[in-house]
Amino acid sequence: MLRATTQLPAGHAQGPAFDSVVLDHDQRRLRRRLLPLQGGGEVMVDFPQTVTLDHLGALQLDDGRLVEIIAAPEHLYEVLGRDAAHLVRLAWHIGNRHTSAQLEAGRILIKRDHVLKPMLEGLGARIVEVHEPFYAEHGAYHSHADSGHADSGHALLAR
Repeated sequence: MLRATTQLPAGHAQGPAFDSVVLDHDQRRLRRRLLPLQGGGEVMVDFPQTVTLDHLGALQLDDGRLVEIIAAPEHLYEVLGRDAAHLVRLAWHIGNRHTSAQLEAGRILIKRDHVLKPMLEGLGARIVEVHEPFYAEHGAYHSHADSGHADSGHALLAR
């Protein structure tokens, strides 16, 4: 069985991958898991701590080969506000419900949720259904031993 014990960040420049794995947001946060390869077969990931795998990063196998990580498109809501202050208020309401969110300068992305959509619309948000990779922020209460903090180059609301 193929085994990966090292993760490489996006832009690692360690050479081409021999295969790839497509994972959604929740699947990219892992410590130990068997992952299906796109070309068939599987790879066992076994890290000492929980990590978040970068889109276009790689898993390095025991034999030195690389498996590229690809963030899978997901069904999301794009939450849009009237202005920056309104978007911050919407972000507060989303966070108050402990909902994973991707925060960007002009929008918030969340997983589609039939309860949150009418609540956000009631607060004046415009909601657009999108299908794209999801890079949610990790909460402040995750383990400080985590070695994976994938920013993936997305602009945060505070920037």
